[in-house]
Amino acid sequence: MKDLDKRAKEIIEQIRYITIASVTEDGMPWNSPVFAAYDKDYNFYFGTHTGSQKAKNIKNNPNVFIAIYDSTVPPGTGEGVYIQAAVEQINDLDEIKRLYHEILMPRHDNHFWDIEALSGNGPIRLYKAIPKKAWMNDDGRKDGHYIDIRTVITL
Repeated sequence: MKDLDKRAKEIIEQIRYITIASVTEDGMPWNSPVFAAYDKDYNFYFGTHTGSQKAKNIKNNPNVFIAIYDSTVPPGTGEGVYIQAAVEQINDLDEIKRLYHEILMPRHDNHFWDIEALSGNGPIRLYKAIPKKAWMNDDGRKDGHYIDIRTVITL
């Protein structure tokens, strides 16, 4: 039996993009792939333009759902980490600077943002997604057929 907690952490370490599902003000789903970094507690950090639909959705409802997976593997071999989270915007300049240098920069080779973009009148805001519950897809069969089973994990 595989260690799903360990495997989930491996996937998070390997995959640099997460997909965030949020909800528009009128209740429509909105899905966005974003570059993300994470800390030792598996809080996820990402940036988005202040006028983006994702930013508007989070401001209206901070509850999101995150999926992390490798979309390049053959069908039937994929593994995914699924996370229910609450998002908060980070506004403290000292915290933004710390996260930028300690969390974001080490995770990404091409730094397309700088501190000015993430603060003050900059066009981007930094967000923190705090996991509330997490799952991973697990082996499942019914009548000899593969079915998608989700098992709760601990990050």
